[in-house]
Amino acid sequence: MKLKINSQTIYYLMISLVVLIVIISLIATNEIVSLLGQQTNSLISLKAQSQALTSEQANLVIAKKDVLKYSSLEKITQSIVPQNKDQAQAVREIVNLAQQNNITLNSIIFPTSTLGNTIQPSSKLSLSQLTPVKGIPRVYTLPIQVQVNQTNDAVSYGSFYNFLTDLEQNRLTSQVTSLTIQPLATNPKLITFSLTINEYIKPL
Repeated sequence: MKLKINSQTIYYLMISLVVLIVIISLIATNEIVSLLGQQTNSLISLKAQSQALTSEQANLVIAKKDVLKYSSLEKITQSIVPQNKDQAQAVREIVNLAQQNNITLNSIIFPTSTLGNTIQPSSKLSLSQLTPVKGIPRVYTLPIQVQVNQTNDAVSYGSFYNFLTDLEQNRLTSQVTSLTIQPLATNPKLITFSLTINEYIKPL
């Protein structure tokens, strides 16, 4: 039996073929678009990770430079700021500076200690008498009052000025916070005085 194919049959076959091709094309296009979207998201994610790693590497380089830069500063700070409140050493240095300027001190007074008042942890024992410095972690001040209050030990302005300068250049007694001067009534060229010095301490 022979199959008769006329023009109408060929027409329908062609239409069916075109429809099939269109459907296949749409499916393929959708898959390609979906695949491209996944690849794009993957590339964006990889790029973000790369940028994050680059930023971390840059921060690490900066951090290493800062460590090198400020490690020397830390050493300098430790060498300048005493790490304990050796009152005997502070007294010796103040007395030596006074003697170098022909001054006889009448008293050197430290804040009252609280060590015997309460039971404190050993970590806090070395902080008695100390006041924290605002804005500088682990650095404290110990105020020391120095007096020449006897008329017989009155000093000249020149000697007092030199003594004051030496105190402020000394690493233990680098800041004078208060000062009272009293000229003698019988000889205004001579004075008695009272001053408070801050000793800076950075405990270990």
